[in-house]
Amino acid sequence: MFSQRLLQSHSRLRVKGCSLDVHPSQNALVLQYQVEATVLGQLGDQVVAERKECQKIVRLKSLNSSTDTSSLARKVVEECHLIHPSRVSEVEQLLFYLQNRKQTDGEKLAPPPDFTSYAGVQLDEEANITSVDQYVELLYEDVQDKIRGATLIYQLARNPDNLEELIHNETALGALARVLREDWKQSVDLATTIICIYYCFSSFSQFHGLVTHFKIGALCMNIIEHELKRFDLWQEELQKKKKKDHEKSFRKFQSLLSKQEQLLKVALSLLLNLAEDTRTELKMRNKNIVHMLVKLLDREDEELLLVVVSFLKKLSIFLENKNDMAEAMAVHKLARLLPGRHQELLGTSLRLLLNLSFDSSLRSQMVHAGLIPKLSALLADEAQRQLSMCVLYHISMADRFKSMFADTDCIPQLMKMVFECGDDQMEVELISLCINLAANKSNAQIFCQGNGLKMLMKRAVKLKDVLVMKMIRNLSQHSGPTKSLFLDHVGDLAAQIREEEPEELVIECLGTLANLTLPDLDWALVLKEYHLVPYLKDRLKPGSAEDDLVLEVVILIGTVSMDDSCAAMLAKSGIIPALIELLNAQQEDDEFVCQIVYVFYQMVFHKATRDVIVKDTQAPAYLIDLMHDNNAEIRKVCDNTLDIIAEYDEEWGKKIQMEKFRWYNGQWLEMVENRQMDEDGDDFLYGDDAEPFTVHEDVLERPDLFYSTGRNRTWTGLGLGFKHLSRF
Repeated sequence: MFSQRLLQSHSRLRVKGCSLDVHPSQNALVLQYQVEATVLGQLGDQVVAERKECQKIVRLKSLNSSTDTSSLARKVVEECHLIHPSRVSEVEQLLFYLQNRKQTDGEKLAPPPDFTSYAGVQLDEEANITSVDQYVELLYEDVQDKIRGATLIYQLARNPDNLEELIHNETALGALARVLREDWKQSVDLATTIICIYYCFSSFSQFHGLVTHFKIGALCMNIIEHELKRFDLWQEELQKKKKKDHEKSFRKFQSLLSKQEQLLKVALSLLLNLAEDTRTELKMRNKNIVHMLVKLLDREDEELLLVVVSFLKKLSIFLENKNDMAEAMAVHKLARLLPGRHQELLGTSLRLLLNLSFDSSLRSQMVHAGLIPKLSALLADEAQRQLSMCVLYHISMADRFKSMFADTDCIPQLMKMVFECGDDQMEVELISLCINLAANKSNAQIFCQGNGLKMLMKRAVKLKDVLVMKMIRNLSQHSGPTKSLFLDHVGDLAAQIREEEPEELVIECLGTLANLTLPDLDWALVLKEYHLVPYLKDRLKPGSAEDDLVLEVVILIGTVSMDDSCAAMLAKSGIIPALIELLNAQQEDDEFVCQIVYVFYQMVFHKATRDVIVKDTQAPAYLIDLMHDNNAEIRKVCDNTLDIIAEYDEEWGKKIQMEKFRWYNGQWLEMVENRQMDEDGDDFLYGDDAEPFTVHEDVLERPDLFYSTGRNRTWTGLGLGFKHLSRF
């Protein structure tokens, strides 16, 4: 402003250089002009004493798509004396531009999200942007005047068009911050109204610096902490009241609680906006924001709960915050919100649970909180179905929780959704959950009830649906009545095992057939009718197919070999040498080795195939070499297979016995062979009677040196004249 001295002594104020432009975000014209103050000099001439740049905004409230811009331009020029009448056409052009301007995201501020419905204290007057200074003066009066002044400013702040103008009024914003800092304990209405003003600014990222500058976020944290302590005191006092005073005290408590929750709601909304900056969010965490929020989950106000859950969801993406939520048992408090009538709160709660469900310990908390039946019930709600399925999928990953789904309505709901898909592609969340649950025996029985298995097989075969076939494969692994249902579908499965079919589908069909260890199944007929033997043999050649497919072929051969006629058929086809060749190629893969050895185990049960394995191949030698493998399962299958071979073949029995002796007594034998018994280097031992005996044959003939338990040594090698595997 011009100094008082100049205003008293000037001879003239003169406006110079008025320029016109449109407001970047409002229906308004911006006038930039310069004002000069001149005074009389000593010689009577006019001297410029002071010059100031000024700006005026001309708001065009009546401007819309149907406004006559010519008439409006004349009216603007008539009422605004700063614009010369000769510039009417220029004003009209600017108005025409404003009328047709397309607002972009960057040009116009969107209204803030409506986390709060707080309208401020009811006043009979309407705020005006030109009277802001008067409202600021009220902030220096008593509490009621402060509330009135803050409420009028809040009315202005609720209109995003006014925020850019208010932000330049540092006096007003500073006064509001001071009043909040000094007087928030005196009046909840005053504190709520001022925080609402800053909340309006916090709704836009470009104003976050302003809110941070006045330290409103830190002040809100202090207010929330204080209000939580005050709530605890209210409850303690309420419990102490006698019965006759309890009703009156409870009504007072409800009134205080309503105002407090409104204050908490807007304070948390402001903090949630500021948490857009991760550095600011970290400061909040250091002040224990997570535990405060979890404590508020006990409240009943749904709008407050929505803000709280939204904030927790925002925080949950960071490990430290997630751990704080686990420590505060947030999941148990969230469980009571499901299901609920407030759809937005329900959806936000599910999203928070989904974020938390990536942690195994929190999934356990969800189960203990009884969320499986609640989430299963929400599958019927189309709006919440996908989120519920995602959380249930994470829970279903743990085997110990799968059986709990059988006692809910989850599986019937899932099957209904599967059948409703028709020929359309199925949601990956749906089929993934089904695949996990099908791995449990009780669940599998429910899936297969009625025509369940038949409908699944029909969809898998018709649409070549690999994921549905994967689910069917999981269903087929369970013994009992479920597996018997597959007798009707063996042909459908075998028909898919062809080169023309997608490899992923063939893998699942092979795996399903391999699970069908049914005594009533005529495997010989299946192999002949669908010409599977050549296919299986060809796939055993190293490099003929992907390892996953080859492994499933080996597993199926192991299952089929349980049948005597099938084992003979496979032996005649030359599959045993092919398996040995594959064993050489895949000797570093434990799964391949174990499954191939299992095939040998099945085949040595049958005389025809046992003779082929023992007399025509080097399979026993490989089995001896693998007898001391690091993998316990491989050792177990090898031992069982070798025991059978030793029983039926005397020559191999001696070799197997010798290897067992060398293995069990390897350390002792090495010591005996390497020890020099006298200075001359004589290589012999003396017995108790001082008679020498040599090692080698004499020792091997002593039956007391053999034992058959304990395996804790490493393989030392055996010179039996055959090729050894290099797995050790």
